[in-house]
Order: sequence, then C-alpha cells, then structure tokens
Amino acid sequence: MESLAGAEFAPQTTYLNTASSGLIPARSVAAMKAALDDAAAGGRVMDVAFEAVEETRAAYARLVGVPPRRVAAGASVAVYAGLIATSLPSGAEVLVAEGDFSSLVNPFAVRRDLTLRSAPLEELADAVRPDTALVAVSAVQSADGRIADLDALREAARAHGARTLVDLSQAVGWLPVSAEAADFTVSIGFKWLLSPHGTAFLTVPEDLGGLTPVFAGWVAGEDPWDSCYGPVAEPARSARRYDEAPALFSYVAARHSLALLHELGTDAVLAHDRALADRFRAGVTGLGHPCVAAPGSAIVSVPGLGEAAPRLAKADVHVSARAGNLRAAFHLYNTPADVDRLLEALALAVA
Repeated sequence: MESLAGAEFAPQTTYLNTASSGLIPARSVAAMKAALDDAAAGGRVMDVAFEAVEETRAAYARLVGVPPRRVAAGASVAVYAGLIATSLPSGAEVLVAEGDFSSLVNPFAVRRDLTLRSAPLEELADAVRPDTALVAVSAVQSADGRIADLDALREAARAHGARTLVDLSQAVGWLPVSAEAADFTVSIGFKWLLSPHGTAFLTVPEDLGGLTPVFAGWVAGEDPWDSCYGPVAEPARSARRYDEAPALFSYVAARHSLALLHELGTDAVLAHDRALADRFRAGVTGLGHPCVAAPGSAIVSVPGLGEAAPRLAKADVHVSARAGNLRAAFHLYNTPADVDRLLEALALAVA
C-alpha cells in the first residue's frame, strides 16, 4: 500500500502529524504562488480569489452533506464557537467533553454568565439534562483520537430540547461525516483538509440558526459590493451572513485541496488512513506500549511517551506530544514505510 496521491506530495521527513497540520498538495501550492505573483504584478487576483471562496464553500458542503447556502467561510473555529456563544441567553448551560479542544470550549467559558459543565466523552449523551441548552463536542478528540458517539448524543439532545455543536476539525477529510447530524458544525481547513491556515467553516440549520452576525462586515451582505459603507443594509440570505473576511490566498489553495479529496473519495481515504493507524497500533503495542482505546481512528495516542516526540523529530520523524501522550496521525500521503520508520525510531528513542 502506497500513498493515495504520491504525485501531489513529496515530504522530506517522515511526517505523521496531520492532527496538528496537514501537508498541502502541490496543485494547491502552485495556485497560491500564482495568485501571489498576480497580486504582486497588480493583476485582478481579487476576482479569482472570491471565486475560490465560493468553490471551496461548495466543495466543503459536499463533503459534509449540506447545501452550500448552509456553509459560512471564515478562518477560526474559536470565532465561530464564540458566535454561537453570544447567541445563548444568560444562565444557559453548555455541556462539553472533559479535555476537549480549547478553541471549542473556551468561547463558552469566558462568558461568565453561562453554566459550563463537562463530562467524560463516553458519558456525554447520558449527561444531557433538561436544562442543557447546548452540547459542544469534537467528533474526534484532538488529544487521543477517540471518536464521539454522535448518534447517541443527537438523540439525547433532542430528547431534552438541547442544540448541538460538533467540531469536525479532526474528522472531516478522512472520516465520513454529515453536518445534518448536528445543529451547528465547525471545522478548520489546515489539518485533514490539506489547506493553508486561514480557512474554516461553519454549518448552520436550514433556517440559518437564529445567530446574530456580530462580526459581519461587508462580505456578509447579500450584495457585498453594495455593503461597503455604513451598516449592512441586507445580510446575506444564506450562511454567508456569518462569513469572516476571508484569507483570500488561503482559499485559492483550499479549493484545489478539497478538489483532491473529492477525486480520491472519503471512503478510500478512510480505508487507507485506518490501515496505517492499525499497523502502528499493533506495532507499538508489540513494543510494550498500549494505546488509548480509539478503535477506527486515524489518530493513535500512546500514554507516557510524549517526551519522546522531540527525540523523534531529531531523527526526522514528526509526531506530536499531547496531554503527555505521543500522538501520531496517519493520512493519505503516508505509507506503511512511514509507520515502520516510526516504530524503528520509537524503539530507539525509548530504549
């Protein structure tokens, strides 16, 4: 088994750290460089860039199974979580998973008039109660790759009249997901979606979720070019009303990255990534280091070995240390040889 898109990637190291930041395909790098060159020469890069935002929005919508009108394009999960946090009434309870990623959790924590409650991931659905207003959780946990039971969570939330916010940042791009399964979803683009920093997405319900677009600028107007001065007369009639001013050059690259993922297909990426992760799980367990239980995840976390990450980096094997664990993430540009190289280097690093 080789990489799925070898011609698009030429890593000079053993790179197994997509959970921190994904590699960018050659086609995306070329497009971004061309746009920068065009901008430096005084070309009409703005037209191309705004077209790229809309193409990327549509491509992301297809990945998560909703119409493009329900997708907002921005740059940060924290900003979109903050947008949802501002919509909650004083005293509302927000339920989160223990140890979930701060960009999802902290926007609710800083609103001191909200009640923030946490529960273990595996017990989250059972922890929903009648006074819970919102449940916010990552579909796949950043620290250790555990996959949330979103079906159980959705049913529990519905039973108690709560809304759900799911962070897809560590899922979309390798794991089949549906934004229909939650009231709101968020995701950044620079991990499994192989895009530059500065790309992020929010999905909202068909009725647009009733959020107040508190950071809306001119790009959020129904006619952006007629919304440049003074209050925006008419917010966009779609989720575009929640757009941040886009990092245009990042979106020029992102549309090509998402196009590559569509060409390969999520099912193929899923099978590839899981096979590599399982190979590493078996190998590292054989070395006497059991992993955090996260069956089916492309992220593998090994307790107690986080301090080995810097030593592995010196051997050009790149993983990460999270919550004291060594975390390896396997994506479409990785191969079995990468897994074996990690196992060999790890055996030396912890000897």
